[in-house]
Amino acid sequence: MLKLDKVHAYYGKSHVLHGVNFEVGGGEIVALLGRNGSGRSTTVKTIMGLVDGTGSIRWRDQEVLGRKAFEIAHLGIGYVPENRDIFPKLTVHQNLMLGQKRKDTSGRWGFDDMYRLFPRLKERQHTEAGVLSGGEQQMLTLCRTLMGDPELIMIDEPTEGLAPKIVELVAEYLRELKRRGMSVLLVEQKLTIALEVADRCLVMGHGAIVFSGTPAELRADANVRREWLEV
Repeated sequence: MLKLDKVHAYYGKSHVLHGVNFEVGGGEIVALLGRNGSGRSTTVKTIMGLVDGTGSIRWRDQEVLGRKAFEIAHLGIGYVPENRDIFPKLTVHQNLMLGQKRKDTSGRWGFDDMYRLFPRLKERQHTEAGVLSGGEQQMLTLCRTLMGDPELIMIDEPTEGLAPKIVELVAEYLRELKRRGMSVLLVEQKLTIALEVADRCLVMGHGAIVFSGTPAELRADANVRREWLEV
């Protein structure tokens, strides 16, 4: 579904991505791992058209590198940013409504699904999003992206800074995506969650992919974990 080939990206004169190559297949969850500054977030932003890049990014055999972010979203790629980007003055329910691409069609995900996954959002559906806790805002961002009915969802650090109880709710959300056969590119620091839900793991270091394999292969490779993941 998604294929990156020799992708380079820059912030000004700073060369961040150095020839990134990988694929995400239909119904596959791929965890993109690595230390802070390794290029993981830049990778998903480049796919989403938020960072300029060179090389090739193909989605369902269409070249998307160079397209606008909204165009890429309408092709079926969803993106959950690390900074959440909720609309603070709108209610929870209104934020979810904004996630819908078209109101006249029914997608695979609806309000009932969101409120079942995160009952706390149902309790606060008429509350302005700006007064939600950080964990609640993360739930809302995850759900708002699903309301757009993407075929692939890219999630950047969904458990960063969250309390353990909220982390477990996010983990259940990821399990639900897996049960429903969603394609997911997951940027995550917590190895336990990534290794549980992922079909395949990619490890980034210095802007390039330095490991690709199954969760079992990553667990067995102490050298890769020590060199590129452990602090």
